Amino acid sequence: MIKRLIETAIVSKIGKGKAIIIVGPRQVGKTTLVKTILKNEVYLFLDGDDPTVRNLLTNPNTEQLKSIIGKNKFVFIDEAQRIENIGLTLKIITDQFKDVQLLVSGSSAFELNNKLNEPLTGRKWEFQLYPVSWKELEDNIGFLKAEQQLEIRLLYGMYPDVINNSSEAFDVLKELTNSYLYKDILGLSSIRKPEVLEKLLQALALQVGSEVSYNELSQLLNINKNTVSTYIDILEKAFVIFKLKSFSRNLRNEIKTNQKIYFYDNGIRNMIIGNFNSLELRQDKGALWENFLISERLKKNSYENSTAKPFFWRTVQQQEIDYVEDLNGNIIAYEIKWNVNAKVKTHKIFNETYNAQTEIINKENFRKFL
Repeated sequence: MIKRLIETAIVSKIGKGKAIIIVGPRQVGKTTLVKTILKNEVYLFLDGDDPTVRNLLTNPNTEQLKSIIGKNKFVFIDEAQRIENIGLTLKIITDQFKDVQLLVSGSSAFELNNKLNEPLTGRKWEFQLYPVSWKELEDNIGFLKAEQQLEIRLLYGMYPDVINNSSEAFDVLKELTNSYLYKDILGLSSIRKPEVLEKLLQALALQVGSEVSYNELSQLLNINKNTVSTYIDILEKAFVIFKLKSFSRNLRNEIKTNQKIYFYDNGIRNMIIGNFNSLELRQDKGALWENFLISERLKKNSYENSTAKPFFWRTVQQQEIDYVEDLNGNIIAYEIKWNVNAKVKTHKIFNETYNAQTEIINKENFRKFL
């Protein structure tokens, strides 16, 4: 098992009187993580995928919950988003069973958060688990092996099953994409047209690293702009994609409203477009490298509880910086290049306006970025 960085933080919250909530996409290791944390404890495991469990935990009263929990001091509810009114049930357990530590996992944020936020206000610690991070991979297999796997990770991504079953990586990704992206999301959201979802994902996958226009997507997919926005919002809440907004403060010619969209995992992105060709045969290796680094940076900042805000920067004259971070007013610009010898433009006007520094990230020095 690959040791996860948030394990220590989760353990530190046990016994503090609040529910521990772990959210993230399917198959990133949430269940494995919780079971590892509880390996030396006696605990009650309740699987939200089980219809019997769903019936038991939908609107139970305190006495019914007392019978279900029994003498267990730890209760682990997996795939909690599948249980109706789960937030109210968790509230009762947290309020009425003070000696019980509740641990909850959920795959679909757009479902889980809707059911949890109000009932569990002030009653939960929430953690987000991503596909395996580069640091977790390095810590598990060592620096040298991780470096040797870099191209494989750019192509096949960082899901635990993909890493642990390298000879079957394609099949694992195919099953994951078909079951999670299409079955789960279609079943748990307002998306009712699988063919539109598929075309939208393909369009976004082909535009990684480029600015995304909702107007262009609506014309391409023959749906209205609001529907495009709704679908993208669902995909973001389901941990498939994330947005990077444009950085704009002072300069008149800065792009102020555009955004880029990246995938949480390169392997999912490549499966969507059906391309696992080696890097030397690809026209999109720069986009793959950019998606990998920015998604890994997101994991790093999340696990370190960093308050850094991520952006990209561009002007109407096409001056552009790949990635910008604002950490409490301290601005750092990052230019991302796969080719170590690539020429890099430094944007003097940006550095002077924002008192910023620019760093170049390439395949020889990327570890300091992650």
